[in-house]
Amino acid sequence: MFFALPGTIFIAIVIGYFSEKSGFTRNGYLPSIIICVGGAILFFWVRVMFNIGFGNHGLNAIISSVGALVVVPTHFRRK
Repeated sequence: MFFALPGTIFIAIVIGYFSEKSGFTRNGYLPSIIICVGGAILFFWVRVMFNIGFGNHGLNAIISSVGALVVVPTHFRRK
């Protein structure tokens, strides 16, 4: 468990960066990374507490990061 959490955070950071770089989101690099890390950590603890997941920790991190970016659409907000 202790090695899975830093790996989950790293995967979430990479997904947040590449989602912004590819144009999937228009939130900015830092907000996208924060959204991905938050979603991945939340789903990590759900897996630890309730044993609900999609298999290994890496796949859970990828799915939860992309899901968090879809659920939190900050690029639709007006400034």
